[in-house]
Amino acid sequence: MSTLEIPAITISADASDAVAIGSLEAAFALQRAAFAKDRRPSIDLRRERLGALIGMMLANRDRISAAIAQDFGAHPVPASDLIEVLGVVGRAQHVLENLEAWMAPSPRHTDPAMLGTAKAYIEYQPKGVVGNIVPWNFPFDLSVGPMVDMLAAGNRVIVKPSEYTPACAELLAEMIAATFDSDLVTVAVGGLDLARAFSSMPWDHLLYTGSPAVGRQVMRAAAANLTPVTLELGGKCPAIMTPGSVTETNVESVIGTKLIKSGQMCVSVDYALVPRAELETFVTHAQSFMARAAPNYSRGDECTGMISPRHLQRIEDMLAEALDRQCRIVTLEDDGQVDRETRRMPMSLVIDPSHDLRIMQEEIFGPILPVVPYDDLDLALDAINAGERPLGLYVFGADAALTDHVLDSTHSGGAAVNTCAIQSALPSMGFGGSGMSGMGRHHGIEGFREFSNPRGVVVRGEADLIDVFYAPYAKAAGLVQAVLSGA
Repeated sequence: MSTLEIPAITISADASDAVAIGSLEAAFALQRAAFAKDRRPSIDLRRERLGALIGMMLANRDRISAAIAQDFGAHPVPASDLIEVLGVVGRAQHVLENLEAWMAPSPRHTDPAMLGTAKAYIEYQPKGVVGNIVPWNFPFDLSVGPMVDMLAAGNRVIVKPSEYTPACAELLAEMIAATFDSDLVTVAVGGLDLARAFSSMPWDHLLYTGSPAVGRQVMRAAAANLTPVTLELGGKCPAIMTPGSVTETNVESVIGTKLIKSGQMCVSVDYALVPRAELETFVTHAQSFMARAAPNYSRGDECTGMISPRHLQRIEDMLAEALDRQCRIVTLEDDGQVDRETRRMPMSLVIDPSHDLRIMQEEIFGPILPVVPYDDLDLALDAINAGERPLGLYVFGADAALTDHVLDSTHSGGAAVNTCAIQSALPSMGFGGSGMSGMGRHHGIEGFREFSNPRGVVVRGEADLIDVFYAPYAKAAGLVQAVLSGA
């Protein structure tokens, strides 16, 4: 245990952000000093830290579920266990199984004729003190999950939870303070002023997960310090049903994914593209799945509430606009009602919406699924490519050549065939966006490398020609001529 310790940064609801900012600056200085004393933690120490992280998540499983339910108004306990707890644990276990190989130097080729017996390799150094700005939709998966990669790479970490999840933020701060010294990992809790200050700190790396609009602000603030950033920003993720693919199983995959967090997930299906001739089949299968799987969805334990009254109102306004524009709306629940106390609402399909509606212009982040018919698949792909690159893209079909054509013709952060969103859950697969949906990766070896400095090292050997690079250059003339003759 380190002798350099300060209390975890937990600020009460009525405390000013000025206090939180001061505590953040103190924590940052503490971690910077601690990193200077141990710039390359041993593999045993990294394993010990990851083991402590696993124990922390498992020991607090029930409290995590309760905090998430408190912040969301309603949240299925098994979903909390599966995603927020076991997802993080699985990620850490995968890293533990592979960390030795990832930390090993990666050899690079050298030309013996030029460099003799020299050796060259890439070594993965810890970057230093890393910041993580966490969104509200997955308050533990997206705080502790990336921490796995950051600690595996040998860094020290400060986490900024969302102010929209105060119960989760308080619990996270308590868990971390009980598990790690503050000079290794700590939590900064506060509001908008703290978030702005957090982005402006001279981090060695900064991860932000959230909207593109705020992502721009984070990147602008980070640029003042030339801080490298990883941005995971979401987007309008399409599910593309190729002709003949509108089957019961495939529609279940689309609707089932949309039910996760009531659509409040960056890789959720934002709209479905369906062959016009199969549009009613899609609707029928969606109704059948909901009647079987969650007949009282908005009134039952399977439904997650909207994160805030403001967000609930936003989703209702989107649906009202579609109704005002005389769109056909199919509510996938008999007598489904909005429960304002728990902020739960039914799942709805909006059939053939106009492109200028909000549900087609904004990332929905709620239980609304636009179902857009198409007559020509390539024209539908052109429409996707005319917009911003999505974080995820999903294609359904039994014809491998056709699904490959869709993948080859589009661009996205990640993709899946005949399923949705699973690419974001694999511990072994790097996860991130492209273009407006983000940059950089975490998860797996890509995450380890994202939070590492790949330092190139050359060790000079014998019998080389390095001195030809030094003046006088007359001695290099013969070598140049020999190379040009050989070319």
